[in-house]
Formats: sequence, structure tokens, C-alpha cells
Amino acid sequence: MKHHTGSIEVVCGSMFSGKTDELIRRLIRATIAKQKVQVFKPAIDVRYAVEKVTSHAGANYDATPVEKAADIRQRIEKDTTVVAMDEAQFFDPEIVEVAQELAARNVRVIVAGLDMDFRGEPFGPMPILMSKAEKVDKLHAICMVCGNEASRTQRLVNGKPARYDDPVVIVGASELYEARCREHHQIPR
Repeated sequence: MKHHTGSIEVVCGSMFSGKTDELIRRLIRATIAKQKVQVFKPAIDVRYAVEKVTSHAGANYDATPVEKAADIRQRIEKDTTVVAMDEAQFFDPEIVEVAQELAARNVRVIVAGLDMDFRGEPFGPMPILMSKAEKVDKLHAICMVCGNEASRTQRLVNGKPARYDDPVVIVGASELYEARCREHHQIPR
């Protein structure tokens, strides 16, 4: 089934907000609708399985790891109608051009990723993808301190908040990160 118009959808939020679960839900629905789906992820993300996108809850979907956004262009099959990209914050800026090109070819592009880094600042190409998208869904987790809605990702180093000048990209899960609300998100300078 071919789309009449292409589009870009972005699913964003903090860690543990259900971004990958939502991405997988949309992919399963596209598959049920007999659409040809291809999924890509940054090769840097090897937390659960190399050739799958996997949620923290354990859901997974087959995916192709790529080193850089341009690699996606070479791997798109002619009859593909839905292209998904997980952990988009880790891709280089060219991911925006790739998504735009695919949407211009009537492909439905679904992008999932962190909108903010551990410092609470815009993360990689996500702000631009969000501005170019037809649809943006921001999901929330639960603050591990107070139980309110969490929109931020707290990095922990030996149980304490990471410092502002720590490296931005460190791939990890619950051993390094917690979801936090604005009030309980801490970034020592």
C-alpha cells in the first residue's frame, strides 16, 4: 500500500517515556496494513540487540544499524513505504535531509529519539526534525524522585547527578539514567 503523500512523524521525550514502544506500535500497525517497513538505528546503540530496536520494556522490531545517516539512502528498498529511525539524536545532522528526501518521495518517516540531552538542552538533530515534522508527540516518563510526570533525563555517576561538562553521549539504560521532572532534574556546574 502506497501513501499519497509523504510525512515525517517524531516521537520524542525523556528516557523511559515509551518512545520506542510507540515507534514499534506504529510499525506493527503499518505491517498489518501491508505496508513495506524498514527500520534503522545508529550503530552506536548496542544496549539490547545489534539488529533490533528494543524498548526498555522488552518489545523489539528488526532494524538495520548504520554508522551515519547517509547510509540509510543506500539501503532503502524501492517498494518501502514506511521508514523508521530510532535513537535519532545519535545521528549526524544529515538525518534531517534523509528524512525530508524520503517524505518528498511519498514515504512515511517515523523518527523516535530524545528531545533533550542529560543537561536538559536540545539533543543533536532532534529540534530540527521536530520543526520539519507534520506530527510531533512528546511522551513523558515518571519522575524517579517524586512520581510526577518527567520530561528530562538525569544522568547519574556513582549515584550522583552528572556534571554539566561531562560528555553528552554515553549510551546506557537504567544503570546510568533516570527520568526526572523539571524540579528534580539536577545539573551541577
